[in-house]
Amino acid sequence: MPKISIILPVYNAADTLAQALDSLLAQRFRDFEIIAIDDGSTDTSTNILDVYANKDSRIKAISSTHQGLIPTLNRGIEKASGNFIARMDADDVSHPDRLDRQLDFLQHNPHIAIVSSRIQCFPRHRVAKGFRIYEAWLNALCTPEDIAREIFIESPVVHPSILIRRACLNAAGGYRDFGWVEDYDLWLRLHLTGYQFAKVPATLHFWREHTNRLTRQDDRYSADNFLRAKAHYLSQGSLSNNPHTIIWGSGQIGGRLSKHLLAKSIETVAFVDIAPKKIGNTRHGIPIISPEDLPTTWSANDLPLILAALPSRGARDKIRQYLCAHDLIEGQHFLCVA
Repeated sequence: MPKISIILPVYNAADTLAQALDSLLAQRFRDFEIIAIDDGSTDTSTNILDVYANKDSRIKAISSTHQGLIPTLNRGIEKASGNFIARMDADDVSHPDRLDRQLDFLQHNPHIAIVSSRIQCFPRHRVAKGFRIYEAWLNALCTPEDIAREIFIESPVVHPSILIRRACLNAAGGYRDFGWVEDYDLWLRLHLTGYQFAKVPATLHFWREHTNRLTRQDDRYSADNFLRAKAHYLSQGSLSNNPHTIIWGSGQIGGRLSKHLLAKSIETVAFVDIAPKKIGNTRHGIPIISPEDLPTTWSANDLPLILAALPSRGARDKIRQYLCAHDLIEGQHFLCVA
């Protein structure tokens, strides 16, 4: 039985599949298998997989009718033999030290369930400014504390860069389809259960940027579906004992988050804003107050959790500073969610 099983879903990836497989076969750590599932490709991906499988017995090539990513991933888990599950996409590249360093990290840190690494998007000329900002944000989150603090802002881990303990993945129930992104859903489920994440502080995964990326084509990656996922797990976790919240940010994100929370029976008792023209008005019938009004609101509503729903990292940092200066603790009294 191999120690690591790498799950590699393949769908019309003929242009990049060989490079992805070569990077895995070049790993310094050798005790692994590749569960490569062709999800009904219409190009030559199946032929490429067959050629590689005939050359290296560690590659288990499986053909399937087109079912989509989530059933393909779960089938990969069923076929896997290893106690550790790695992910890889057919258009990405792994550093030769990736598996060795990630496995070593998990073996020396038994309290960590899932380890990733820093990533680099390529080719660089295709990586737009916004995605470079996201890349820098991802690479700044390495410790369990950093990742837990930011997990409701955006997905803090790149899915094809992970190594996870199989027991933890099975305990979480594998991948599920709730209409939002399957990997972010898995991270939030693991986080809610108390599992911890970390990253090896080295660039071990190369994430290909291209126009056919699912994040641009699949509705599950829409901003509204990310907010639905956050509302769902906030209602099951931090807001489960007190179904009231204050949302800092009365703009589009705050308003939509309030709507999704209400669908989960979580009431927004106030929006917070610093714009003078908004303060004193309402949004969806909910009062908009200034930060100076917060102490009264806390007292009246038994300290409802504050959700900072602002997309700007600079704005979030200022909110953190303000709330911490008033002796509030992030993760206990407030969370950043966008």
